[in-house]
Amino acid sequence: MDKIRAKKAKIAVVGDLMIDHYIWGECERISPEAPVQVLEVSKESNVLGGAGNVINNLTALDAEVSVYTVLGEDANAALAERLLREAGANCDAVIRQEKRVTTRKSRVIASNQQIIRFDDESREDISLGSQYALLTDLQKNIFSCDAVLLSDYGKGVLTPTLTRDIISLAKAHDKPVLVDPKGTDYGKYEGATLLTPNKKEASLATGIELSDQDTLREAGFKLKNELSLTYGIITLSEEGIAIFNDGMHIIPTVAREVYDVTGAGDTVLASLGIAMASGLDITEACEFANKAAAIVVAKVGSATATLNEIEEYEHSLNKGQAESKIKDFTQIKRIAKRLRAQGRKIIFTNGCFDILHRGHASYLQQAKALGDFLIVGLNSDESITRLKGESRPINDLEDRAFLLAALESVDYVVPFTEDTPYELIKRVMPDVLVKGADYEGKEVVGSDIAKEVKLISFVEGKSTSSIIGKISGNSC
Repeated sequence: MDKIRAKKAKIAVVGDLMIDHYIWGECERISPEAPVQVLEVSKESNVLGGAGNVINNLTALDAEVSVYTVLGEDANAALAERLLREAGANCDAVIRQEKRVTTRKSRVIASNQQIIRFDDESREDISLGSQYALLTDLQKNIFSCDAVLLSDYGKGVLTPTLTRDIISLAKAHDKPVLVDPKGTDYGKYEGATLLTPNKKEASLATGIELSDQDTLREAGFKLKNELSLTYGIITLSEEGIAIFNDGMHIIPTVAREVYDVTGAGDTVLASLGIAMASGLDITEACEFANKAAAIVVAKVGSATATLNEIEEYEHSLNKGQAESKIKDFTQIKRIAKRLRAQGRKIIFTNGCFDILHRGHASYLQQAKALGDFLIVGLNSDESITRLKGESRPINDLEDRAFLLAALESVDYVVPFTEDTPYELIKRVMPDVLVKGADYEGKEVVGSDIAKEVKLISFVEGKSTSSIIGKISGNSC
């Protein structure tokens, strides 16, 4: 996640752009002219579809996107370009072709039920002139992009010749090229980094019925080897993603609820692309794509997932994984900002937590009960030595952080090297700052930043010093 945020990848998307047009209304009477329902229209909406949904997913993930497509000389083309600009995409390489019809799919929705769809489009291959113009534009910009995504909806933009030329261009400049394929003949995608067919598409393309692990393995390696792909990929819907590299490895799904799978394939392509462009390996990229898809299928309609949503989802999945809860200053500042935007109540406390004991556990449980998220600032080894002497700490920072993070009451642990956590508190900006009851009448560091300060009593007789004293007095 941090690699993706730091990279802010530049992605080129080439493919069939379309507009998804929705007409919404209610049907409460039958036409006197014919035995058909009459729709009373309440609203209309237009959103980017096809490759446009890949673009929406990429911009939601903070990628810089350049669009390479061919539209007609019509009103729908102007609408598509406006929607692209509103999405934050660069559409300087969008080509207009005379007499071509920009694809628009119009869906009539009555009482939340689709009753008919009608399409305006051209499906023949784009002209040789348009192919040359697209490839020329991509050649000019290939140096500045980090990955190329091909979104093929079979509407004529990704012709066999153009597709092969784009893959050759990307490979020559060591850029990953990822493809969402269409049809049953995948020959034009030969040499790509990977394709993202689902089980049905892979079965049709290979002629292998995918009924078990053996046939899945056979189809995956057939695609990889016959098309000279760097990695074989088959998406498995609720089962996850299968990777075919040295062997077959299935990355299981992490979806909890599935409401609508519309556009999930576009999410997988976009998230795989941005992950690989940011330097993640294929396994990490598939894990990231699984999480993005899990968020999208829990929403209704063609949806997107943001980095913040994925980060929050990761945290919910990793509640029991201590390492994932240990953050640095930059990470916790971003997390705290997201939590505040969501209206979550942030609690902050700090300490050495040298030998974790019952008193600590009770204190942290009480602190967590004051809000939604508990962030614990943890003194570094050096700062503990300065504060408590050369004999401390007993346990090093890595061990102390792990044990703290393993507690259910603790959401995040952030080490700090200063004598006080003031700089850390400035980044967290907590709602509640918690300290022990021994601070009664004393100034609490960070009280000028937090909205309120709460003092919590310690468990009688439970302290690190008493434990150390007990051990020293009973050594054998």
